[in-house]
Amino acid sequence: MPVLIKPTRLFSDTLLQHYRQQGNPPADAVIAAVVDANGPAGLRSLMQWLADTADFSTKEQHRTVQTFFIDHANLPAWANPDTMQRGMEFFQKHAQQIGLVLGFFSLPYSYLGANGAQVLWLTERIKNDTARRLQETGEWVVAVNNPKEWKSGRAIARILKIRLIHAGARWFSLHSGRWTMDWGYPVNQEDMAGTNIAFSYVVLLGLRKLAGRSMLRAASEQEEEDYLHHISVVNSLNGVVDALLPQNLREAYLLHQAITRRQFAPSEAGVGLTRSLLNAIAEQLAQHFQNNTFGRVSSNPDSIRNLAAGEMRFFLGDAYADYLGIPTVPVEKRLIGLLNQLPVFPKKV
Repeated sequence: MPVLIKPTRLFSDTLLQHYRQQGNPPADAVIAAVVDANGPAGLRSLMQWLADTADFSTKEQHRTVQTFFIDHANLPAWANPDTMQRGMEFFQKHAQQIGLVLGFFSLPYSYLGANGAQVLWLTERIKNDTARRLQETGEWVVAVNNPKEWKSGRAIARILKIRLIHAGARWFSLHSGRWTMDWGYPVNQEDMAGTNIAFSYVVLLGLRKLAGRSMLRAASEQEEEDYLHHISVVNSLNGVVDALLPQNLREAYLLHQAITRRQFAPSEAGVGLTRSLLNAIAEQLAQHFQNNTFGRVSSNPDSIRNLAAGEMRFFLGDAYADYLGIPTVPVEKRLIGLLNQLPVFPKKV
């Protein structure tokens, strides 16, 4: 039987540098129209609505917002609904482990991009309200992997809200007086492509690591391809250009390698964001330890934080963990298995 070789695009520095200077013109045009009509106060009002995960009615919003939600509510032409369905089934099957990988691997991975992390660092909320941000991220991830949300149209509405939030963050960053174009355009295409990798390919890498550490069955190549396709559809709707969306695992690997080589470096932003994330996850774990009987762990907050830090090091490796200032800590092996029983993302109260 002949071996099928999948076509693979390359991601050159020239290509990535070109997209490093681009945001998302359709979403950016919406933000510009809102600001022209109602000033920065109007944009802040829009951002409050965008952050509301229960209100999807656009009737009170600027007409350009209404048009945007109509014009961009369709799947990309290359999306395969059957593959998306299988990708969501894969998520449902491994939801607990994927949540763990997202918290301990994908999020700190995204902070390794020293230039891209500046947007999050300039946004005070990610530093001062990290637990709430974790909750929102978990809620969003679960929603876009729920077939019922796609049938109702709410999944696409959620994604388009995030797309406009990114555009709003671009506007505020550019008008903050603190942004330098040496970092690239804020929330640019290369950084968004990196976030797509963090929530797709890096999740798959994390599941492979977990399978190697436990008795979990490793995912098949087809399962991984299905999940990668589904998350690429999500991020196409989120404004990432097709040129930077991997079409298969080989392309995902090459794009991952190119972005890490170009962008990963130590930074104050990365260290600070990771510290806030680590503290928020440790607090979340502590609440569950306190509500269950896990021996002396429940009364030892240092052990809980060490467990979280050790898990980040397990996924990231020591070199990248050092970039992010993650402490080198001893972790009791008997505690590792507990993580598979505990949710990393806090639930909405």
